[in-house]
Amino acid sequence: MIKIPETLVEQMIRQANEELPNECCGILAGKAAEGIIEIVDIYPMTNIDHSPEHFSLDPKEQLEVYKSVRERGLKVLGNYHSHPATPSRPSREDIRLAFDPAAVYMILSLMTNPPVLKAFHIENGDYREIPMQVI
Repeated sequence: MIKIPETLVEQMIRQANEELPNECCGILAGKAAEGIIEIVDIYPMTNIDHSPEHFSLDPKEQLEVYKSVRERGLKVLGNYHSHPATPSRPSREDIRLAFDPAAVYMILSLMTNPPVLKAFHIENGDYREIPMQVI
């Protein structure tokens, strides 16, 4: 189960709309214990691919974020990105590029109003949705 504050979801939606037509992306930070993943903060990142179909995090920004997350006593739990015109589920490219089966991959679809945010674990070419509660 993932718990995420509504304010962070709203921040993701704003970022996704601002970066249209391209995908937005960022890092999820928080705590995980006893089956509960608590998203405490998000770190919007630059999509260096500047593409509506895929994203790549800026490596320099990524290092700075990892340092900040550590200093705050949090953990990097995964990443998020938007799908400007496709559903909130991992694409073939998302699955191909997923490298950590423990990571949370959040996908925000803008193809409907309101947007749809879902979370997944991706492993061995397959994915499963993680239940999520917006608090």
